[in-house]
Amino acid sequence: MALFQRSRPPRPTPRERLEMDMEDTVVYAVGDVHGCYKELKSLEEKIALDARQFSGRKIIVMLGDYIDRGPQSARVIDHLLALPPEGFLRVCLAGNHEVAMLNYLDGYLSRDRWLAVGGRETLFSYGVDPARLASIYPSSDEVDRRVKEVIPASHIDFLRSLPVLLCSDKFVFVHAGIRPGIDLVAQDEQDLLNIRDEFFDAAHLLDRFVVHGHTPVDIPRLDGRRLDIDTGAFHSGRLTAVRIADKFGKLIFS
Repeated sequence: MALFQRSRPPRPTPRERLEMDMEDTVVYAVGDVHGCYKELKSLEEKIALDARQFSGRKIIVMLGDYIDRGPQSARVIDHLLALPPEGFLRVCLAGNHEVAMLNYLDGYLSRDRWLAVGGRETLFSYGVDPARLASIYPSSDEVDRRVKEVIPASHIDFLRSLPVLLCSDKFVFVHAGIRPGIDLVAQDEQDLLNIRDEFFDAAHLLDRFVVHGHTPVDIPRLDGRRLDIDTGAFHSGRLTAVRIADKFGKLIFS
């Protein structure tokens, strides 16, 4: 989306892309949280209960967009910085909203543009009312400085550290999708965070199953070799995970 494009040159360091052997591994992929802490806690409890039937390695893969729009973005990040549920590994991927927040903090995106896509709710979760700050300080630069002071360095470091993709020989986990016909190592990072139509239109041509979020759906359904599990938790109240064990999947809802 043009909304998230930078007006300055992009940061030169690309985000990490992870590859993992998922043989004998049970994976629970979780869709876009968007500040819905209560739904995330509820879903994790159901995942932990479901996982009791399995032995071996268990991984929770978070598909990005932990912030904006919902009411408790700061608390969601605190939660993801803490230990995962007992017996699990947790991998958190980047979403376009994490990148948008960093773009604002780094001066690549205006405050108004970030606030318009959910940044206002994120700042509320840190105890900041940007409209009140703007009424107190006449300088926009001073408002931005005050905003940046309240966001913990650990949260910013977390956002910067997020990899953009996790893959195995059978599956790809990514926020938005991939551009069909291009090797994973050559995928453009902006596509991984933002792509829609080109990915959807060629879902039947994919050589691996792609589990993603980014585009809200009412009910996740397999389309070719892609599965969208973003069920719009911030407005539907329903956060969704898919459990993948071998080649079989099961949906779990908060």
